[in-house]
Amino acid sequence: MTRFAVITTTSLHLFFLLTSTFSGVNPTSVLPNNRRTPLVFPLTLSPQIPDDKIRRNLQSKRIPPNARMNLFDDLLSNGLYIGTPPQEFALIVDTGSTVTYVPCSNCDHCGHHQDPKFQPDHSNTYHPLKCNPDCTCDAENVLCAYERRYAEMSSSSGVLGEDIVSFGNQSELKPQRAVFGCETSETGDLYSQHADGIMGLGRGELSIVDQLVDKGVISDSFSLCYGGMGIGGGAMILGSISPPSDMVFSHSDPDRSPYYNIELKELHVAGKKLPIDPKVFDGKHGTVLDSGTTYAYLPEKAFSAFIHALTNELHGLKQIRGPDPNYNDVCFSGAGSESSELSKAFPTVDMVFENGQKYSMSPENYLFKHSKVRGAYCLGVFQNGKDPTTLLGGIIVRNTLVTYDRNSLKVGFWKTNCSELWEKFRVNDTSLTPAPTPSSGEVSAPGRSPASAPDGVPSYVIPENIKVGFITFAMSLSIKESDLKPHVSELFGLIARDLEVNISQVHLQNLASSTNGSLIKWAIYPEGSAKYISNTTAMHIIAHLAKNDIQLPETFGSYNLVDWKVEPPMKRNWWQRHYLILVMAVILTLMSGLFVYGIWFVWKWRQQTTAQYKSVDSDAIIPEQELQPLRL
Repeated sequence: MTRFAVITTTSLHLFFLLTSTFSGVNPTSVLPNNRRTPLVFPLTLSPQIPDDKIRRNLQSKRIPPNARMNLFDDLLSNGLYIGTPPQEFALIVDTGSTVTYVPCSNCDHCGHHQDPKFQPDHSNTYHPLKCNPDCTCDAENVLCAYERRYAEMSSSSGVLGEDIVSFGNQSELKPQRAVFGCETSETGDLYSQHADGIMGLGRGELSIVDQLVDKGVISDSFSLCYGGMGIGGGAMILGSISPPSDMVFSHSDPDRSPYYNIELKELHVAGKKLPIDPKVFDGKHGTVLDSGTTYAYLPEKAFSAFIHALTNELHGLKQIRGPDPNYNDVCFSGAGSESSELSKAFPTVDMVFENGQKYSMSPENYLFKHSKVRGAYCLGVFQNGKDPTTLLGGIIVRNTLVTYDRNSLKVGFWKTNCSELWEKFRVNDTSLTPAPTPSSGEVSAPGRSPASAPDGVPSYVIPENIKVGFITFAMSLSIKESDLKPHVSELFGLIARDLEVNISQVHLQNLASSTNGSLIKWAIYPEGSAKYISNTTAMHIIAHLAKNDIQLPETFGSYNLVDWKVEPPMKRNWWQRHYLILVMAVILTLMSGLFVYGIWFVWKWRQQTTAQYKSVDSDAIIPEQELQPLRL
């Protein structure tokens, strides 16, 4: 099935799984006779190219607006395990896909991805699905097969199998049997992407959500929360939550289309209703909410009315050209560089649903930063060609918890700080459990240790009143100290890359020999002149350490993470706090002394070299006498 207008640009990585409750959102399950806590995935933003450049690359392909576009390597889950013993995979989380698939060991044409291919022969619980009337069979009519082709010429095909699937030991969800695709061929972007495969969250019997719901382990609901402009972060929740009292809802009709749709009837700009027929939002697929799409796309009449109303509300701003001269972006300068101040220059936009409830959007929900002009912003709302469908992408739900309540056929919206949402969850069990250990038959990624995380590590959640000065951690490597020393400089870059920090923040504290090789201790300090590491950044670093995300080349052998600590800011003594002032005082004193001495020296020199004028005494004047002629 071809997905509707997918333009994935928001880079969110699921890096570990927590089970928790949230202040204001009571995560109680609605399963009969059961009370279960939903599964919460913290999200973090990965480096990416500017929004406008990503959009240009996609639009330049001239893909029809109702066809799937490039699948960027953005939404990743680092905790999906398949098989017995478990094999780990990083998957793109896709609300528009209905099948989960990973490369198989016998894949004839699969790219080089983050993790090794799935090896069915190494799993004691894998069973291929035999050909039957309820599935599409392969060419030999032996196994059930699947195939997905996309408009930009990428594709995935393979066979369907069933195995034990889990989200790791950090989840309360017990391993479950699930059907997934075992790829035997992939092309295009699916071939070149960094992620291993796709995790489908859409509506369909092969969707991971549908399968977990059918087994009764989660309720028929999930939620997504994406961070704000230029910040990222957030959370994904599998299972039902008790919504906040001020969450607004819209009906979602699965019979209308296979996509998550809402019943949008009105748009208001600065509190004023756009003068358009409500039926304009009901064309073709209606109003589709797709977290995989970057921007918003309105039908022609709605777009024209929106642009006209918005520009009439802007005062003191100058309309400028967009970052790419090949496109007619609507951009404005003079709003200031702080995105938190945008509401002073741009109006609020409201979406009014069929039931009369209203979802208010701040400027960050319809603007993106101009990549070439500081303090300038461009509209992230575009005309959807001649397509009458209204497509609302991820920009619309920045800093908004969106609940896809499939059981009640509704979608909820609640404004919040998504970047800090998962920090507000109270962890029921703060101890860190080890990731699944590969068996002797499992292929491990080079440099990644299969060992568990160290005991006694701190909780992922750092209280807001705690200030993080720096983070230390120790690594035990299997190579000797003498062999490691020539390559220490290379380690700086590898650690900075995998912990997502600047290389200037990585400091070597100690290098020593150990029984099995060498022991090296590192410290991560604040960036630049900052005094602290933000709690969010610190927790992301800890999460990478806990997941053994540092991957080293084979030249470094294997490593174990021995210990890590979150350290408070270093206390400085009186001399350390005031030495700069004392040094400046000494320098100023010396300069003043030299200046005074220079003036005195010049004055003295002039005194010695300048002769004083004295008048001649009149008594000493000798009268002029006439010379007498010589007599011979």
